[in-house]
Amino acid sequence: MKKTALILSMFVLAVLLLVMPASADTISLVLSNPVQSAVPGSTLWFDATVSAPLSNAATVYLNSDDFGITGTSTIDDSGFLSYFVSVDPGETLTANLFSVTLPPDLAVGVPYNGFFTLVGGGPNDFNNLVTVDFQINTVPEPGTWVLLATGLGALAMAIFGRRSLAQTATT
Repeated sequence: MKKTALILSMFVLAVLLLVMPASADTISLVLSNPVQSAVPGSTLWFDATVSAPLSNAATVYLNSDDFGITGTSTIDDSGFLSYFVSVDPGETLTANLFSVTLPPDLAVGVPYNGFFTLVGGGPNDFNNLVTVDFQINTVPEPGTWVLLATGLGALAMAIFGRRSLAQTATT
């Protein structure tokens, strides 16, 4: 009788384990400033907050990352490699996630879009956990604006100067 009860309870336990839905632990990733502007040739840093809900059953390991950006900019993910290793249930981490270096010959006024994905799960897993998008808008250097304003001012003075000379000559 005891043997039958033991086998029956093991069978019920096995069925419950097979029927129970699998729940994956989750994390959230938020960039503090996902849209930034910079002049070509500069470097931008993207700070992020990674958090795991308290309802997670276990630690989420951040084993790798994946990223991309339009154009020829360079992404440096050493911030991720230095600060983010794992996130325990209820834990929140904030630090520099990555930086983007813009080449000096980038076109001005063009938005460059990118993504950053955290990869992991268990200690040896490489699942895509969460992805954030970011955008970089290239703007002219301040000296370009000064040069444009000076040129427009000189042009305005030349036009108004001719008008006042023409008015003086006719009177």
